[in-house]
Amino acid sequence: MCSARDRHPTFKASFAERANNASHPLANYLFRLMELKKSNLCLSADVTSARELLTLADRIGPSIVVLKTHYDLVAGWDYHPQTGTGAKLGALARKHGFLIFEDRKFGDIGSTVQQQYTAGTARIIDWAHIVNVNMVPGKAAVTALQQAAARWRSRVNYEVRTSVSVGTPVSDSFDENGEEVDENSTPAPPPPPAPKEPPPPSSNFRTEHNGRKGSIVSITTLTQSFEPVDSPRFANAIAEGDELLYAGIEEPPWERGLLILAQMSSEGNFMTKEYTQACVEAAREHKDFVMGFISQETLNSQPTDAFISMTPGCQLPPDGEGEDGNVAGDGLGQQYNTPSKLVGLCGSDIIIVGRGILKAASPKEEAERYRRKAWKAYLERIGQHA
Repeated sequence: MCSARDRHPTFKASFAERANNASHPLANYLFRLMELKKSNLCLSADVTSARELLTLADRIGPSIVVLKTHYDLVAGWDYHPQTGTGAKLGALARKHGFLIFEDRKFGDIGSTVQQQYTAGTARIIDWAHIVNVNMVPGKAAVTALQQAAARWRSRVNYEVRTSVSVGTPVSDSFDENGEEVDENSTPAPPPPPAPKEPPPPSSNFRTEHNGRKGSIVSITTLTQSFEPVDSPRFANAIAEGDELLYAGIEEPPWERGLLILAQMSSEGNFMTKEYTQACVEAAREHKDFVMGFISQETLNSQPTDAFISMTPGCQLPPDGEGEDGNVAGDGLGQQYNTPSKLVGLCGSDIIIVGRGILKAASPKEEAERYRRKAWKAYLERIGQHA
C-alpha cells in the first residue's frame, strides 16, 4: 500500500487549486464543495430501509460531501421519478450540500451496463451524480457508460409537454357535405348532379334512414413539444418546502461522473498492479467522464493527471485512544486504516466511512469526528495547520 513514488503535484495542491485545474465539471464542483464545507468525508449509507436512509442523509448531510448508496439493499425504495426515494435524496443533497454516489460497480458488457444505468425501475442516472465501474469486462464498459451519460445529458434539461384540446366545430365551418371550409378561399363551383343510385350496403358505420345527415360531435387535438428545463433538479415536481439550497455554492452541474474501481481494501482481492494500471489508462482515455478512482492511494502519476481518489476501509480507534491506536478488521476480509494514513501518507482525497459512523452511539457526532480528522490530515498534507 502507498507504493513509493515521487509525489505528484496534486499531493501538495489544495482542493481550491485543483478545482481551478479540473476539466470535469463535476470534479470542479466537488473540489469547491470540499473547500466550502471543510470536509473530505463520504458516508457509506449501507442501510436496509428507505426511511432509515433518508433520515441518515438528513442528519449526517452537514458533515459530508458525498453520500454513497446501495439502492438494491434498501427495502421500500420508491421508484417514482418525481416523488420517490431518489428524488427525496436529491432534495436532501441540495439542502445539505453533498453529491450522491451509487456504488453499483457495473461489470458487464457495454449494452447491459448502459441499460442498468439509464433504464429499469431505478433509473440510476436520474438521481446519482456519480457511479462506479468494475473494469473486469474491459475498457468497453467505460466507453458504453460514457455514451449513455452523453445521450441522457443531451435530453435531460428538456421535458415533453403534451397538450390536448377538445372542441366542437361550429356549423359555419363546414359545407353541406361535411368538409371544412376556408373563409378566405374562393368557393368551388357546384358539382354536376349525379344520377340516382341505390343506397350502398350497410358497413361498420351506422346509417340513418330518416334523411338526416351525420354530424361531427367534437375534434380532439394532441400536441407534443420539447421545452427547456433550466434548473438541474432531480425531479420536475419538488414538494413545497424541499427547495432549500446549501448556501455558498450553486446546484451541481448536469454532467455525470464515473469512478473506476482500481484497488480494494479487502484482504486477498485479485486487483493486481496490471489491473490497476489498466484502470488508470482507461481513465486517461475518458477524462470527460471519469472523475477518478476507488483506490487505496492517489493514482496520479503523469503531469496531466488530475483524478480524485476516494478510499474505503477507513476507521478511527475508539475516542480517547489516539489516532495511532490499533484498528482491527471486521473478520470478513475488510482491512482498516486511519484518515491520517490514507489522506496524509497515501494521498487519498476523500475517505469513505460506513460502519465506523453507523454503529456509533451517536452517528452524527461520530461523523463530525471523522470529518475533523480527515480534514486535519489534508491540511497537514498540503502544509497548512488546522
